[in-house]
Amino acid sequence: MQQAIVKKGKVINETIPAPLTRNGGILIKVVNSCISAGTEMSNIDVTKKSLIQLALDQPELVKQGLGMIQQYGIKKTMQRIKGQKEGGKPIGYSASGVVIGLGQGVSGFKIGDKVAAAGAGIANHAEFIDVPQNLVMKMPDGLDFKEASTVTLGGIAMQGVRRADLRFGETAVVVGAGILGLLSVQMLKVSGVRVIAVDIDNKRLSIAKELGAELTINPAQEDQVKLITNHTDGYGADAVLFTAATASSGPLSDAFKSCKRKGRVVLVGVSGMEIKRGDMYAKELDFLISTSYGPGRYDNNYEEKGLDYPFSYVRWTENRNMTEYLRLLGSGEITLDRIIEKTFPIENVEEAYNTYHDKENKPLMVILEYGEPSDELAALLHHPRKVIVNNKKVDHDKINVALIGAGSFATGMHLPNLNDLSDKYNLYAVVNRTGHKAKALGTQFGANVVTSNVEDIINDKNVDLALICTRHDSHAELALKFLEAGKHVFVEKPLSTTQQGLDKIKEFYANETKDKPVLMPGFNRRFSKYANEIKKHTDKRINPLFIQYRMNAGYIPLDHWVHEDGGRIVGEACHIIDLMTYFTGSEVESISYEKLNPKTGYFSSSDNVAIVLKYKDGSVCNIHYFANGSKQLPKEQMEVHFDEKSILMTDYKKLEGFGIKVENITSTASQKGQKEELIALYKSLKEGGAWPIEFWDMIQTTEISFAVV
Repeated sequence: MQQAIVKKGKVINETIPAPLTRNGGILIKVVNSCISAGTEMSNIDVTKKSLIQLALDQPELVKQGLGMIQQYGIKKTMQRIKGQKEGGKPIGYSASGVVIGLGQGVSGFKIGDKVAAAGAGIANHAEFIDVPQNLVMKMPDGLDFKEASTVTLGGIAMQGVRRADLRFGETAVVVGAGILGLLSVQMLKVSGVRVIAVDIDNKRLSIAKELGAELTINPAQEDQVKLITNHTDGYGADAVLFTAATASSGPLSDAFKSCKRKGRVVLVGVSGMEIKRGDMYAKELDFLISTSYGPGRYDNNYEEKGLDYPFSYVRWTENRNMTEYLRLLGSGEITLDRIIEKTFPIENVEEAYNTYHDKENKPLMVILEYGEPSDELAALLHHPRKVIVNNKKVDHDKINVALIGAGSFATGMHLPNLNDLSDKYNLYAVVNRTGHKAKALGTQFGANVVTSNVEDIINDKNVDLALICTRHDSHAELALKFLEAGKHVFVEKPLSTTQQGLDKIKEFYANETKDKPVLMPGFNRRFSKYANEIKKHTDKRINPLFIQYRMNAGYIPLDHWVHEDGGRIVGEACHIIDLMTYFTGSEVESISYEKLNPKTGYFSSSDNVAIVLKYKDGSVCNIHYFANGSKQLPKEQMEVHFDEKSILMTDYKKLEGFGIKVENITSTASQKGQKEELIALYKSLKEGGAWPIEFWDMIQTTEISFAVV
């Protein structure tokens, strides 16, 4: 499909894989999308900046970068940042089209429905978009696709008007007669509110007058505060909607001065934030922020999971705001004839954005066109998703890898490691739900093909190994699919999040791994040079081991997805459980655990757990996995005690022996064995023999994590 991508200050049209329909999502064939000049042009300008400029403008990015360096090292971090800049990013957040696919759990929609859709990073400028149900609104009969594609901007303007909370006959000042301002003028007028429009562009003020403003003011030529005070009989406006975008704090100061006593200013746009107390104090003004499209915005439960707010308690959610906007468009109470000025086909998207650089004839609003779908909607659902990005010959002397899921760990760790091991591995395919990311990574790391549909490569004869890095709940199902297709599988931890999923994998092997594809979960700690050095000594022990392991996992908000599907014990503590079995080489005899009982709802008992594992060889391993520790404390530390000897490992950066001489290993960044596990897997695949992790071992680790949960 065709999609607009921002790269280094330019918007270009690229061919990328079309999305699939997610659970709770609606697949839409886009007919039109609307360019939001202010937001999008500022995002484009950001992509022009160098890393140094970005760091100066946004110091928080420096902190993020340092965190990445600590986790991945300087080389991998720079590779990742470079890849993100060169790969570009999608743009757009307001579109209209026809429903061609419905995800599991979606209700109230059918194939063929005409709809509008919203959402940054979701309702992109693309031929096909997959949008969560609560961000999709049905179009009224007779409404044009072009007009409906402005739905997101309408929702933003409407939420600002609602925040102003004005009554019939009151007066509002709208500062900024751009798209949001002109939509706000019309909404206020429909509500019976008297409107004053303020802008430094006389052309836009003229349009505002046509659309219902009873007074227009150019503050570059007139005294805004005096005129507004005079027009309101000396009182000032009941409210000011600030829809302009400026770095100056002056217009916001004038907005405060334009208000009556006990009035309010609602910030919808962007302003310099040097606020003078004197502008507000004497009048006891309210300063309000309007958050995007309305209640539900930035709430993952509402937007991604489709959990609506009760109508009786939250009358106007973002979806209901945008639905009402579409109704007003359909009834003719809001018109866009004077706002939509240019239309371009998606193929000419670069030209469309260039019109905003024309200072003399800069358009208010530009619409992109993709064409209306034919009656064969079912055929569109099966639109080709496989895109060839590199015609290089496939080298069958190497292990050809298909990466499934291009999340942060895969892109920050596995892909750079595969690149470093290019004499052993070749990245053949990248599969990701969002096609742009698949193509960007495929291009950066030299993949042959990219797709958004895993079915495209399951039976591809060129794929030797599936590297599964999707969210945890899909691991077992995807692993089984590739195993049944005869492909070797490296699946990131956990192997499975449910006993049912694990049982299906056990059934596939039926306790016999001979002549079947190799399966390896990403339990990487055992492959680190630190673990290997420790094991050299523990293998010579006379008596059992006593191991104390601390994982200071760090706090993650409780609404984050990592707490789902087994949570952090199944998803991360499995690393440490596996490492204990690696050292003992024994089956577990008993499992006991205790969980924290927090007094507040901030912490959870599920990721603050003490686990004691007793092994049949007599060893005892004590794992403390917690999220309530200090970030200043190293994340991981292990003490191994045996035969009056002790070994201390700190964060996979330092190894010390007490009563025993160990190799003096140190490293600046944590070396947790991610590259070494790929080397071990290569040897197993090429030379045959034992798997890197024995089958019984990986099953035991996973079932221990289930028992603790």
